[in-house]
Amino acid sequence: MMVSREQLEGYEHERLALYGLRSRDSRGRMHPEAEPRYRTAFQRDRDRIIHSAAFRRLEYKTQVFVNDAGDYYRTRLTHTLEVAQIGRTVARALGANEDLVETICLAHDLGHAPFGHAGEDSLDALMREHGGFNHNAQSFRVVTSLEERYPGWTGLNLTVEALEGIAKHEAAKDLSGLMGLDPRSRGSLEAQIANTVDELAYSAHDLDDGLLSGLIVPSQLEALEIWQMLCERLGWRGAVLDDVTRHHLIRELVGLLVDDLLTTTAARIEAAGPTDPRQVTQHADNLVRFSEPVWVMTRKLKKFLYANMYFHPTVIGMARRADHIIRGLFNSYAEEPRQLPRPWQARIEREGKARTIADYIACLTDRSATTEYQRMYAR
Repeated sequence: MMVSREQLEGYEHERLALYGLRSRDSRGRMHPEAEPRYRTAFQRDRDRIIHSAAFRRLEYKTQVFVNDAGDYYRTRLTHTLEVAQIGRTVARALGANEDLVETICLAHDLGHAPFGHAGEDSLDALMREHGGFNHNAQSFRVVTSLEERYPGWTGLNLTVEALEGIAKHEAAKDLSGLMGLDPRSRGSLEAQIANTVDELAYSAHDLDDGLLSGLIVPSQLEALEIWQMLCERLGWRGAVLDDVTRHHLIRELVGLLVDDLLTTTAARIEAAGPTDPRQVTQHADNLVRFSEPVWVMTRKLKKFLYANMYFHPTVIGMARRADHIIRGLFNSYAEEPRQLPRPWQARIEREGKARTIADYIACLTDRSATTEYQRMYAR
């Protein structure tokens, strides 16, 4: 038996809640295309992201630890896959569109520079007089401009709904202008899910990597209410954390957060009573949220991670090394743009020299950026 796209759209329509975005109701793509016979429009979006060069490069981009720090720490790729997995779980439980949530999750970090947030901060400082650099905005540039895989257009030609989900991925910088969206409007429920599970995943899994690396030890966590709750659930007390117990604690943390997110969000949806996707975007506040007590606990965990992991001397040392490499590359390319590959040189007239250089550096992995820097400055 073969299942057609029309049948898949029918299954989707029957299964989704009234407020879930249906692929058959998509507003289409910037460049019209005939949709596949056996995939929905959102499934095609997901597949295009997975097959993109930017997605493959995530394997060698930093999450917290640079690529050569060890084989078992999370990379930007493994983080992205974990976000997508949690996002599908939450979407299925809430009656949202799983394929669209997965698409937004898979795309949300495509624009990250090498060396994670340290690389982003360096590029942002270098681009201060040229519009700055923001990895969320860069992810949008990747899928609309920088990926070149089709003869008729640049970008991946994703659906409007996928692009809006990427543009509405919440950050300190409002990105609604990327698509002419009202900054007062909310993202779709699917976009809200992707945004929230991203935060959930990196807090839980950065804690895991911190414990694995030894930058964080259990005794440091004892004052955190959320850690106390986890230890009480597992009946664990101790100073030394073995691998199996660490895995158990992190699984319990993810489960606790997902359970609270689902329970709270379901209650908020029921209270708001949206009967179509547009009503979600017009609601006064995001519907996808943690309960207040759990939100407070996650803020305290995040604050702890900043103080004890992200600003740990080891991580700061990695950040300084990253800044040195990024600045060295940028300044060298700016002084002599002919060092750029020829296809990138051709973009300068259209995009400007600084933006072209930033785009190129953002496409590099930790490994390729380091190799390029060594080639430039080897004595």
